[in-house]
Amino acid sequence: MSLVMNLYYTGKNGAARKFAEQMERRGIAERIRQERGNLRYEYFLPMSDPETVLLIDIWEDQQALDLHHASPMMKEIAELREKYDLHMKAERYISDENGLPERDSGFLRK
Repeated sequence: MSLVMNLYYTGKNGAARKFAEQMERRGIAERIRQERGNLRYEYFLPMSDPETVLLIDIWEDQQALDLHHASPMMKEIAELREKYDLHMKAERYISDENGLPERDSGFLRK
């Protein structure tokens, strides 16, 4: 089982994209990727909303995510969120250890 967090950062005048660029440029994103239990930390730009950035953040388990939330990096992230006046929406999913059912995987092109 892994935890998947989809975090939507929304701002004005490109603020969300600037935030994500700063996270990468300052090395904060890479430090998070190196944390124990982090499986993925990647930003995406929704085609239909230029003022939003999607972060897909995947952790091995709740304990790994809790340790991340308790890390000093959270202060850096909060400061950047404040700087860019971002609003957030979160979605949380628990992965299915069995993968996709055959009826769904048949729609994937490999």
